[in-house]
Amino acid sequence: MSEIYMESMQGEVIYPPLANNHISVDCVVIGFDGTQLKVLLVNRHGEEDGLAYHDRKLPGSLIYQDEDLDGAAMRVLNELTGVKNIKLMQFRAYGSKNRTSDPKDVHWLERAQQAHVERIVTISYLALVKIDRAIDKSLDAHKAGWVPLNDVKRLAFDHNLILAEAMHRIRDAAEVNPVMLFDLLPRKFTASQLRTMFELIYGHAIDVRNFHKKIAMMDYVVPLEERQQGVAHRAARYYKFDRKIYNKNRR
Repeated sequence: MSEIYMESMQGEVIYPPLANNHISVDCVVIGFDGTQLKVLLVNRHGEEDGLAYHDRKLPGSLIYQDEDLDGAAMRVLNELTGVKNIKLMQFRAYGSKNRTSDPKDVHWLERAQQAHVERIVTISYLALVKIDRAIDKSLDAHKAGWVPLNDVKRLAFDHNLILAEAMHRIRDAAEVNPVMLFDLLPRKFTASQLRTMFELIYGHAIDVRNFHKKIAMMDYVVPLEERQQGVAHRAARYYKFDRKIYNKNRR
């Protein structure tokens, strides 16, 4: 249970006072497992008009009185992943009057947050993370999990729209600052993994020979002496991203 919650003598969860029950944060967390881009989604269960439903939503929450927007977003991700130093980028506010047009969404949120909800404006955040054991170990599979982007179905509220626009924002931002994409990669990676990640981000195939030439021109992508082990094919060389070289050459 989050430190921000309290528990009564009867074992009931007591939430801190809300700053405003019309303002929320939602987080788009994108990860890469070496072959696929995935998004972190929260499982949602409920009942509407006597029928049970099971779907998914982006991680999010209403804002508590003692926190600001950035703090609320960090709280949401820390509760899910146990990680406290995730880099978050605020990228857009969503305030359409249709955000709460589905009674199922409103009723679920009112039960989850123990507050009356009408129209909601949400501030969206974006994070690129490595899918590693540290994050996976902290995830409760019953509450949240990684879903391949191609497998995402209808989400709660307008979260499909938020996710789609987050991916556009990643592509636009990477044109100016491509180094941000290395946040998706493990500490050491192969050229194939790097190429696959770029292909998935930009949505088109990249010629292998040309990409190897491109890597050779990236002085901050440093080849290692280490190679893959235990693979059936020819073992590929590992590379690493050197942030010091990147920063030094761009002063």
